[in-house]
Amino acid sequence: MSEIYIDYLGGPDIAQLNLTNDDILNAIEESLSAQGNGKTAIEPRVHLQPSKAPTAPKINGHFNVLRGYVEPMGLAGVKVVGDYVDNYKQGLRSEMALLNLFDPTNGTPLAVIDASDITDMRTGAVTALGAKYLARKNSKILGHIGARGTSYWNVRLLDHLFDFDEIRVHSRRPESRDAFGAKLSEDLGKKVKVVDNWEDCLVGADIMVEASRLNEPTPLFKTEWIKKGCCVIPYGTMSALELSLTDIMSKIVMDDWGQAHAGPFGALRPHIDAGKFSEDNFHGNLGDIVAGHKPGRETEQEINLFWHRGLSLSDIALGHAMLQKAKTLGLGQKLRFS
Repeated sequence: MSEIYIDYLGGPDIAQLNLTNDDILNAIEESLSAQGNGKTAIEPRVHLQPSKAPTAPKINGHFNVLRGYVEPMGLAGVKVVGDYVDNYKQGLRSEMALLNLFDPTNGTPLAVIDASDITDMRTGAVTALGAKYLARKNSKILGHIGARGTSYWNVRLLDHLFDFDEIRVHSRRPESRDAFGAKLSEDLGKKVKVVDNWEDCLVGADIMVEASRLNEPTPLFKTEWIKKGCCVIPYGTMSALELSLTDIMSKIVMDDWGQAHAGPFGALRPHIDAGKFSEDNFHGNLGDIVAGHKPGRETEQEINLFWHRGLSLSDIALGHAMLQKAKTLGLGQKLRFS
């Protein structure tokens, strides 16, 4: 048998890549276009919940397993990401992940990448690209709920595309939201308004992003706060939305319809269970819009919703971009597989 080596990129390697906003957005948009043109395969995410073991101690977290194939990049991939809400108590990030990349023609493992930053970056990119196609071009006020790792990239990449006049942020813990606002203000070079409640954060915003970390579904996001022409992007693990939310939407878009029924979690899970969101009022996948097969925003007045659950294709695309840049910079390690 021939020798096989795997490329390995750890967190320190990824930090040295210094990917630009456009590096990230371009990689993700390429994968969305491939999806829209039928050049991908996506398996809905599955979950591993250690707490389901009969003798398990109380464990407030679970693992998400995402799987996909991107034909133009010649890669198949599987990402495993832990989602542990209370990790801040141990000084750990709430989401830590590994991405495994393979040759789809023969199954040869090609790379293992610390995907914790990939998860944050690609989530922010998908949020931003959803707004690019579904929000008003002149959107100037952002209301953002949540301060977890993905939230930073949501705001950073959204502001890169829209250059907001006003950014408001809120999260449950004062120390978390204050630190989040301070970092954003420094990195974006503009004032970020930190507020202590959902209403002040969201009312009047042109783009509303909900990335909360609730322990159980709680309807804290009020439908009455949404104005004409708004774009709403919720992706909290536990739903924060009122059931009436879907009633006012002009278009409801997902990253992948196959994930609508995948697992017990997600912002619109109660709406699916109640029959408020189904194929009857589903507009299409974001990839269909990016590829030009379905329209995005068509009028100034329509209210659009984009629900993304985490797309394996975007993990693979960003992993691919990181590997390519790492090779040019001489970063990473070669691990002997066989």
